[in-house]
Amino acid sequence: MSASSHTLLQAPSSLSPRGTVYGTLLNFRDALQALGDQVNAAPYKAPPKAPVLYIKPRNTWAAEGDAIVVPHDVDELEIGVSIGLVIGHSACRVDEASALSHVSHLVVVNDISVPHASYYRPSMRFKCRDGFCPIGTPVPLKAASDPDALTLVVEIDGREVQRSSSAGLIRPARRLLADVSEFMTLHPGDILMIGVPGHAPRARAGQRVTVAVPGVGRLSNILVAEGAA
Repeated sequence: MSASSHTLLQAPSSLSPRGTVYGTLLNFRDALQALGDQVNAAPYKAPPKAPVLYIKPRNTWAAEGDAIVVPHDVDELEIGVSIGLVIGHSACRVDEASALSHVSHLVVVNDISVPHASYYRPSMRFKCRDGFCPIGTPVPLKAASDPDALTLVVEIDGREVQRSSSAGLIRPARRLLADVSEFMTLHPGDILMIGVPGHAPRARAGQRVTVAVPGVGRLSNILVAEGAA
């Protein structure tokens, strides 16, 4: 790893070396609507009634400019633009009105996945491959716009392929943080992603992917085939 990559990789966890990155499933209305009647099928038989979380462990963390490996048995990857809420003060059973007072920074995140059909509980092998969570440089919350009114963009090889808005969240940032902190404590340095818009674009080895949130940041990485130089 280059010295510059090492510096950027430390940025999201600099507030706490024990920070954990959490993802949130199906928190955009279009992502839930895209499933259609699948949400009413067994074993769940209904849309989620509480936040559905997963973890992006440390091996998934990558930085601006890092190459992301496309596994040899995968043709393409899903590129998921998200906004991360960086916890500045421990959040335990916080109310919605004061939830953002526990957030110190926002950060753009590329939540990369192997395409999969298991929408509620995807296997770790789809979400947690090495490098599958590029993280940008955190921006102080007070310097950013309302996290519930931000534009999210995905570009592939410099061409915009997706544009969405955090106004489409089922649980806005404040409510999401309140609901999550109802059953678990979030600690300083943790990152809680608000979710990924529906219809995540896909990219192949050799392509450059960029996720951007105006007012928060841009993050670009190139995809390389496993075993490529």
